[in-house]
Amino acid sequence: MSKDTRLARRRKESSTDHLLIRLLSSLLNRIKVIFNKIKVIPAGMLGGLTTLASRLSRRMKRGTTIAALVTATVLAAHTVSAQLVVPGVGPIADIPPPLNGVGPEPSNLLEFVADKNAAIGLGKTLFWDMQVGSDGVQSCASCHFHAGADNRAKNQSSPGLLRVSADGTPNGDTAFDKKPNSTWQPGDYPFHKLSDPNNADSTVLADTNDITGSQGVANATFVDVVPGSAVDKVTVVADPVFNVNGTNVRRVEPRNTPTVINAVFNFRNFWDGSAQNDFNGQNPFGSRDPDAKVFKATSLSTLEEVKISLNNSSLASQAMAPPLSSFEESGAGRTFQEIGDKFGIDSGKVHSTGKRKKLPRKLGKKLLALRPLGKQLVAPDDSVLGSFTNAPAPGLIVPTYQQIIERAFKPVWWTSDRIISVAADGSRSVIKKPSRDLTTQEYTLTEYNFPLFFGLAVQLYEATLISNQTPFDRFAAGNTSALTAQQQQGLQIFLGLDEKQGGARCINCHAGPEFTNASVSAVSANRVRRRGGNLIDTGFNNIGVTPTTEDRGLGNSDPFDNSFSEAQLAVEGKFNDPSGSIARLSPPFDPATEKLGVDGAFKVPGIRNVELTSPFFHNGSQLTLRQLVDFYARGGDFKPVNLKGEAIAPLAKLNLTEEGKEALVAFMKGLTDERVRFDRAPFDHPQLFIPNGHPGDENAVTNDGKGQATDELIEIPAVGKGGLSTPRPNFLNS
Repeated sequence: MSKDTRLARRRKESSTDHLLIRLLSSLLNRIKVIFNKIKVIPAGMLGGLTTLASRLSRRMKRGTTIAALVTATVLAAHTVSAQLVVPGVGPIADIPPPLNGVGPEPSNLLEFVADKNAAIGLGKTLFWDMQVGSDGVQSCASCHFHAGADNRAKNQSSPGLLRVSADGTPNGDTAFDKKPNSTWQPGDYPFHKLSDPNNADSTVLADTNDITGSQGVANATFVDVVPGSAVDKVTVVADPVFNVNGTNVRRVEPRNTPTVINAVFNFRNFWDGSAQNDFNGQNPFGSRDPDAKVFKATSLSTLEEVKISLNNSSLASQAMAPPLSSFEESGAGRTFQEIGDKFGIDSGKVHSTGKRKKLPRKLGKKLLALRPLGKQLVAPDDSVLGSFTNAPAPGLIVPTYQQIIERAFKPVWWTSDRIISVAADGSRSVIKKPSRDLTTQEYTLTEYNFPLFFGLAVQLYEATLISNQTPFDRFAAGNTSALTAQQQQGLQIFLGLDEKQGGARCINCHAGPEFTNASVSAVSANRVRRRGGNLIDTGFNNIGVTPTTEDRGLGNSDPFDNSFSEAQLAVEGKFNDPSGSIARLSPPFDPATEKLGVDGAFKVPGIRNVELTSPFFHNGSQLTLRQLVDFYARGGDFKPVNLKGEAIAPLAKLNLTEEGKEALVAFMKGLTDERVRFDRAPFDHPQLFIPNGHPGDENAVTNDGKGQATDELIEIPAVGKGGLSTPRPNFLNS
């Protein structure tokens, strides 16, 4: 090829590149204009832009500017809401896009995890393993086995234990309307019954401050582990609240169990937001705890105590609480080091957790290794654990948790020939590993860092539990027949586009493809927001489910006397995020014109699979979707106020007809992923035995001879990736 020919070709390519750059720039600007004006984009444009980008990428061997514009254009198309033109209906604007199948991850995850698949397997094992609980029965999954939530009805009531006085001091109500070991009935719902469900001011026919919670362990104090046993040695302590004729029954959590499915998208977790977005490797409180540290092996013989922070890790923070809760899984006083010891994590001993520091606790025995899932069957076609099943015998073929940890995590967090010694005042020192057995104040590195492994592994497993194959997702992707006509009407009401139905605008709080503005994407953009004269945390609201004093929720404080509310901390000038920056309000908070709206506020839940996760709200007070819609239509049940008595912006009353209410219910059923309904992968699981109260009723139980009632267990069979042929019924067949 001659020099002139090559030069002419380059000029032609340059001219073509220039035209393509202009074309892509024009398209990108067009998207920006559309987004700025109406915040929608025609449904076909995304497909067109993606196709164009693909063709261009095949044609071009160079051109960084063009590649960048292609990427920017496609990304822009992904970030805006959709507008679909539905035959016979017309355009429906502001539809959230389909949900991405990948949740947010810690930016520094690879500093800790060596094999992500192994960590996911470890997390699934720990989540479902009944041996985690002090009683050898309770696991994380015991309260999250049905669509990520709980469908049990017997012994699932708790009194108003979280009630406070007007000054915020604890004032728990220990009296039941629904007694221990009784069974909830459909007629018990809703808790706040009105003569006219459309009018919050109509005559109150019945009301209770009881809670539909989840049963955990019976009241006991941890004493020791028993070598070779999944059951810890505990001392039964008479329970003045959860008992039948003086015999202890399983205690019940004072809040309703939320689903763990899609929880990876939450910026913070738990109803009160106490599980922080940043994980410190030790407890739920992230950077709020100034003393939370782990040890890192800079060499085989050198250990360094370090503070760590993993962002987008509220699931790891959340995982820290249940195994040590004397309500959920543990005898009072147990620690994570004891759980590690119980599972044969080397030969370290234990210490208990104080409010700000860890103190030594005597533990006299070394626990022999327990086989992972040693009491449960694992299906050979389990989507994660199938290749490791020990079927037809229980458990996995991997004999110890130590081996899985060593595969899943980087050696600097578990391998060392040094020991961590904890003194009586909580101070730590590093010593050589002695030839003798370790004392009760000495810990191997693996044992000491067991909370880090537990939290991150459970988080990585739960991050796979994403339900994004729903009729709504297919509809939002352009299949306009995926939702029925009634569901499409409900969608328009949900979006506030049906003015005949009052413009519900449910999307204001249940926003984005996650259907909650408590998501990482929403909160990261704006940690606090102003609403109706109130300053509140993004993703949290007091909507009048109960009087504020029944449960202060977000307004409560952490163990370090700081409010769980980031809005309140910002007003007080002491909110610091993990990077050390201080949240500044613009404009500054003005107490003369606005009020804090954080007391009685709770996290806005995502509503995917909502038809499977009854009962609803933090107190489990509504049984059916129709009751839920009635609640919103009448503007809530109680006037929301903070503890000072200052008004919090209430829900707007909706002008919904009977037709509109049923359409809204129908739309919410279009958010169900059939894989969740039928326990298909990734929602398949090992066998599980769950307590379902105790033989007898609220008037009589059988004492086991140690002061506790004997258990009534239900088997949840192991199911592989293909799922169930018949789904389990929802709570009270709601």
